[in-house]
Amino acid sequence: YGYFPTLGGKTTFPQATDGTSVTIDADKVLEDLKFVFMGSLDARKGRWGAFTDVIYMDLGNTKSGTRDFTPGAHDLPTDVQANVSYDLKGWAWTLAGTYVAIESPEHVMQVIGGARMLKLDPKVGWELTGDLGPIPLPGRAGSLEADDTYWDAIVGAKGRYFFGAERKWFVPYYVDIGAGESKLTWQAMGGLGYSFGSWDLFAAWRYLDYEFKSGSKVENLNFNGPGVAIQFR
Repeated sequence: YGYFPTLGGKTTFPQATDGTSVTIDADKVLEDLKFVFMGSLDARKGRWGAFTDVIYMDLGNTKSGTRDFTPGAHDLPTDVQANVSYDLKGWAWTLAGTYVAIESPEHVMQVIGGARMLKLDPKVGWELTGDLGPIPLPGRAGSLEADDTYWDAIVGAKGRYFFGAERKWFVPYYVDIGAGESKLTWQAMGGLGYSFGSWDLFAAWRYLDYEFKSGSKVENLNFNGPGVAIQFR
């Protein structure tokens, strides 16, 4: 499948040896998708089954003259701007067991329980321009990076509601919620599809959100946007 989200969130990079730390609003800097891989697999025997979903993204951009950047504990002075390069590599991997709770010609729903792993590798480089008098020399240019992995337990449901004379049209949906190493994560998806024998084609809107615990380098992160998929059964 293909997923085309906008990305939102805020990252506070760890302090360097010179005491510098920086905060950046990812959604105001990131624009370019370098590489992406996405796939999903569902196996079932009787009412029991397993489900996995993998997203890998490599995003990056360079932005000149931005003020969506905070070096240290204070915002940029009025007459100072930043030239920022920001790269973000990340994995989101969901693995869960499934059980068919509803199965009829019109509606199939599976409840799910499992875990989601989020691995993030953000990197930032910056150079400040303007009246730099109040900014210490070590904070005027530099680069920092972070590397974090979060595991969370999740529960949820996914399924399809069929309609039409031959029940070829369907509404796919998915929802989960969980917590663990993050404070809260949740995901929701809904769309519209059509079946061609063993092949299905559908479009959907998907939202994946993370809120992290106090002190985490990544404060929050979300993916929000449309997707299209072709599925073989």
